[in-house]
Amino acid sequence: MRIEPIPGIGPYRRLLLDMAQERSVEALLHLIVDRLSQLPEAALARVWLLDRGDICPTCPMIAQCPDQTACLHLVSSAGRSLEDERDWSGLGGRFRRFPIGVYKVGLIASRAEAIEVPDLQEDGTWLADPGWARRERIRGFAGQPLLHRGQVLGVLGVFLRARLDGDLLVWLRMIADHAAAAIANARAFEEIERLRNRVELENVYLRDEVKAASAFGDIVGNSPALRGVLEQVDLVGPTDAGVLILGESGTGKELIARALHEQGGRRNGPMIKVNCASVPRELFESEFFGHARGSFSGAVRDRIGRFELAAGGTLFLDEVGEIPLDMQGKLLRVLQERTFERVGEERSRTVDVRIIAATNQNLKAEVDGGRFRQDLYYRLSVFPIVVPPLRDRIDDVPLLAAHFMRLSCRRLGIPECLLSPAHVSELQSYTWPGNIRELQNVIERAAIASRTGLLRLDLPASVNARTPQHSGAFGAEPKGAGSPIAAGRLFSYAEVESLERENLLAALRFTHWKVSGKGGAAELLGVKATTLASRIKAMGIQRPD
Repeated sequence: MRIEPIPGIGPYRRLLLDMAQERSVEALLHLIVDRLSQLPEAALARVWLLDRGDICPTCPMIAQCPDQTACLHLVSSAGRSLEDERDWSGLGGRFRRFPIGVYKVGLIASRAEAIEVPDLQEDGTWLADPGWARRERIRGFAGQPLLHRGQVLGVLGVFLRARLDGDLLVWLRMIADHAAAAIANARAFEEIERLRNRVELENVYLRDEVKAASAFGDIVGNSPALRGVLEQVDLVGPTDAGVLILGESGTGKELIARALHEQGGRRNGPMIKVNCASVPRELFESEFFGHARGSFSGAVRDRIGRFELAAGGTLFLDEVGEIPLDMQGKLLRVLQERTFERVGEERSRTVDVRIIAATNQNLKAEVDGGRFRQDLYYRLSVFPIVVPPLRDRIDDVPLLAAHFMRLSCRRLGIPECLLSPAHVSELQSYTWPGNIRELQNVIERAAIASRTGLLRLDLPASVNARTPQHSGAFGAEPKGAGSPIAAGRLFSYAEVESLERENLLAALRFTHWKVSGKGGAAELLGVKATTLASRIKAMGIQRPD
């Protein structure tokens, strides 16, 4: 075979310029070996990078390996066989790993020094496979350490079918120096991109958390049923025990999960939520564990999973009963072993998270029906907490209603509307199906409507509802089933007078102290202007200066 002379400096300069433009480590490595392998005298160009030991039990060089914690990983290869034109771009084979200090490649990494063999015919004893060198007519070898700021990143090796030339050595040294810097820069860019993607995902999750947190606000109420739940939160919150929150939809299970997170030692870490009911079946694994770029159609870049995002904090699995059966085994493995792999990756990652799950289903019945794994059920329900529905927390309705009214008026930018005793009685007389969001919606609709007239409640129709119509801001309390007695609550005269005074002040502030006429407080409250003036005088209410 006729060996062409080494070309001029043009190809090397182009390689150096192109290397500086690369932002991907993988693309950079392919660029280096592809260009070097295209030199007429080159047979094989390879790059090994230093990484942790990963295949030690099956590595053919394990007997020679002095330290199994790290070794050289073959990450890029290019060349072609002289015998059968076989492509050498594969990353498998006996030399896909080199122990540090073993053979010439390993010695380059351990000593951080270049090794050059100008003519293997004079010195071929060091070769790991002398037969391969004879068959492929390998004559020269140049190995350069990839050094960046005094740290060995890996080794660049080039096998030649010609005697090693001095000019090529100079260029290979320069290429290795630039390659090390380019690899470090590309890794930095990839890390920045990874962190940017993580921040973007965390921002999405945090926006969802803020939105969810503002839906109910803080946990509001003082009923015996709620106090019992909060006592359980105080008991298990400071631990890392798994908690299964049970309750009907909209009862505030996420608020309880957030309270558990804030009580524990992970409060400074993130609380990441997965709504299992909204994840497509085929994307569960990617959603939980993340995926590598190119692992499936549409995976255009690496993606961090929710487990990884929740590291050091809490992962809240809402609607956990919706997880597909085939995914439950993988979830159980992560909970038991604290390790997982991204989709499309073989490398195991370790994660430390606390799991809090919630469901509105009867998981025990799902287990009995074979739709939920029993071992996962027991793993999740170390400490179950049952959140009571609103119908079992009627004593909390006045506090919740007032809280939602404050939030609604603040969002709408209007003066705070106060609920009269009649309004409170009406709310407590309604048989709530259990969903606190329904109460919030009722209050928000009333606040919106109050801008154009009297504050009225529009309770949803229900066969069990007892919804009396109040007779105005100063009217008599409704009688019969909807009375305060039927609702289990009597208001003292002082309470009624205080509520009436606050309601009057709110109406006057809203109308800028206009009592009569169109848009005045009397019209807003649905009473005669003379009656309202008398009440204002009797209560000693005076317009501020």
